[in-house]
Amino acid sequence: MFASGGKNPAVKAEVVVDGIGFGEGPVWCPAGSVPERSGGTLVVTSVSHGALFRVWPEAGRKEQLADTGGGANGAALASDGGFLVTQNGGIDMSGGVIDVGDLPAVRHVTPGLQRVSPDGNVSYLADDGCNAPNDLVVDADGVVYFTDPGHYPPPNPPIGRVMARDPDGGLRVVASDFWFCNGIAFDLEGNLVVIERAGLQRLNPDGSREWVIERIGRGGGDGFCLDSDGRYYVCATVEHGVRVIDRDGDVVDFLEIPGDGVTTNCCFGGPANRSLFATDAVPGHVVVWEDLPTPGLPLHPWPAPLAAS
Repeated sequence: MFASGGKNPAVKAEVVVDGIGFGEGPVWCPAGSVPERSGGTLVVTSVSHGALFRVWPEAGRKEQLADTGGGANGAALASDGGFLVTQNGGIDMSGGVIDVGDLPAVRHVTPGLQRVSPDGNVSYLADDGCNAPNDLVVDADGVVYFTDPGHYPPPNPPIGRVMARDPDGGLRVVASDFWFCNGIAFDLEGNLVVIERAGLQRLNPDGSREWVIERIGRGGGDGFCLDSDGRYYVCATVEHGVRVIDRDGDVVDFLEIPGDGVTTNCCFGGPANRSLFATDAVPGHVVVWEDLPTPGLPLHPWPAPLAAS
């Protein structure tokens, strides 16, 4: 692995579970992170169904955890075992250029940042002034950063921006004037990196921006995550797999999913954090590549407020 930019036949994708309509936002929940659950589980969103699903990878089963309405997009783990969800408000996927299969009618809701409690109750942390939040990441201080590009295709002039929700509940614009910012994560140095157009763009502390890589490939990129050495694992949408990019912007590998489909987002998890899970939105699978050589970069959970006694 990491020998070249070509497809790697030695690392094979395995289907964990199917039947999740246009899945997104995978989140690994380590053993003990959820009350009364001893083993690690995966939680994924469904953009088309406006829902969160919990997946038991070893058992190959799933169950609906929460009904968010609209289009549940990205997700992040909270310290109490609940989740944050970037709610895009709902997307009508009928009549698009990609055959997404038989999906339910869209149920539009207010776009914003949702909070899903461990028991599945849904509320809002931010429900005013958002375009269509897409993906999110949490820093060590509990600040939630999320991309807010609006719906695709982007308008002219574009409205994409990166937002922050501070621990006191305030919302602020971190960066604006993106064509269509999508996935978001922190690099090893703590800088925000986003998918913009067909590349990876770093947001520097001085407000400037620079390309990690300007053009990832034919499928561009959607959600992504990093390993502990700082490599980027970018979901390559219609190329149906995950492209691996080193810190210098060189493509070093491609993890293929056999057949046709649309790959939307990924995360590390599993034993020793060396399994890479991806949402295969079309045809509706969750897949995994196991025993990768480098573990995933640890993520900060959102610090949930303490319950009143």
